[in-house]
Amino acid sequence: MCVTYIRPFGESKWVEYHRTEVISNSHDPDFAAKILLPYRFEEQQPLRFDVYDVDSDSPNLEEHDFLGHVSCSLGQIVGSGKVKLPLCNRSGKGAEHLGFLFITAEELAALKDEVILKFSGHKLDRKDFFGKSDPFLEIHKAMESGDYTLVLKTEVKKWTLNPVWQPITVPVRTLCNGDYERSLKFVCYDWNASGRHSLIGEFYTNLKTLSQSPVANNRYACIHPEKQVRKKGTYIHSGEITLDQFELRPVYSFLDYIKGGTQLHCSIAIDFTGSNGNPEDPNSLHYVSPGGMPPNCYEQAITAVGSIIQDYDSDKLFPVLGFGARLPPDGKVSHEFFVNMDPNSPYCNGVQGVLDAYRSCIRQVQLYGPTNFAPVINHVAKFAATYRDGSSYFILLILTDGVITDMPQTTQAIVNASVLPLSVIIVGVGSADFTAMETLDADRVALQGANGVRAARDIVQFVPFNKFVSAGDPRTARLRLAREVLAEVPTQFVGYMKANRIAPKPPLSNVTLLPPDPEMLEIQP
Repeated sequence: MCVTYIRPFGESKWVEYHRTEVISNSHDPDFAAKILLPYRFEEQQPLRFDVYDVDSDSPNLEEHDFLGHVSCSLGQIVGSGKVKLPLCNRSGKGAEHLGFLFITAEELAALKDEVILKFSGHKLDRKDFFGKSDPFLEIHKAMESGDYTLVLKTEVKKWTLNPVWQPITVPVRTLCNGDYERSLKFVCYDWNASGRHSLIGEFYTNLKTLSQSPVANNRYACIHPEKQVRKKGTYIHSGEITLDQFELRPVYSFLDYIKGGTQLHCSIAIDFTGSNGNPEDPNSLHYVSPGGMPPNCYEQAITAVGSIIQDYDSDKLFPVLGFGARLPPDGKVSHEFFVNMDPNSPYCNGVQGVLDAYRSCIRQVQLYGPTNFAPVINHVAKFAATYRDGSSYFILLILTDGVITDMPQTTQAIVNASVLPLSVIIVGVGSADFTAMETLDADRVALQGANGVRAARDIVQFVPFNKFVSAGDPRTARLRLAREVLAEVPTQFVGYMKANRIAPKPPLSNVTLLPPDPEMLEIQP
């Protein structure tokens, strides 16, 4: 039997989540019981699997023989598709005779298709005494109760009896709960400013009919029920509605692309401006204490975000840039330098490599200024521009303490990058005024460049680190920070792929051997 444990967000203890069935007398059991887990990209979701030899019907695990356990994150399984983990004993040490556990992850099958429909009206009834009509369509779906509920409306077409409405896109799950034969009611109204719209007519159909019949034959008489009763024998209809376009297309999820091999590449940009304070001063945001404990805000942010991103990056190499510092040997100010001080390559190996490079750099450079973001954004955008085929997606994590001094240039850089496979995450450390960062976040109003061009999509997420420092425990603060800063990435990722009509590649079938993760091993007495 295999027992699954999870570590709930913000907690340090393991909680039992699931038990498989017991397979008798087997050294190579294939468990049928599946574990249903909610997947959250923005969190590191630790998992532990304990394997037992079951000797009785007792639910008490202490009465059964412990065979070994493995630990990993859900992201590691999702990022690889299938993993092979060597079983370890209770002390966390592996032994060849303990065997292996194979774990496969797949997204729960769900209807993700969406349908595109385009309708037009022909010779609709004139409803306005001094003019024509202002028609619009409503689509309602039948409920289990027999009632109909509104799904969506088209736009209003003013002053016409022959409207051509814009195409409408709706998930099949929303339109008919995935039931192609569920009744759909289409209602055509004449719009009135008073809100009391006048009924022109209605008709019934279903998605199966819309999808199977030739578009030319999807022509429906618009019937006004009261007129039909009142003018029995003479009433024909109040105009006709024609389906002019039908397209059913799959909607791909973030996991579809990850399973198909799309790689996430995270670049980190660190603020080395003077407003951070003298690194030798314990009050400085860049103060690195002897032994590295407790970690400063920059170190915590690097660890929090990097630990999640690296599960989706096959080479675990992070390009790390710095800005706002005077560099040795001549003291020249740079807003785009390699933190590892290697003139040929900015890459650091894993999260620990990033931390080591940062701690070494802070002792070599002189903090200066000003706070310019545009150079590092443009730097990463150049790489993203060469990978528009969906094989890679780039994330730029900017860690800063100050007010942006090149706001127009940064805005333009973000607008230019909004058409690229790139997301920009800004983490504000310290207590500076971060109002400008909220503007860049652009959740409500799209950014606009100096040339009047608006951003193609929202690619920026800003989070103030102080919001999480109050958590007390640095580890909890890191987890909460990671969840917030990465929450929008899957949506931004899918938005880019959809806008560029990029379909995911078939799922990879390779098996990845994962070594035991020392941070997740549970040492038990």
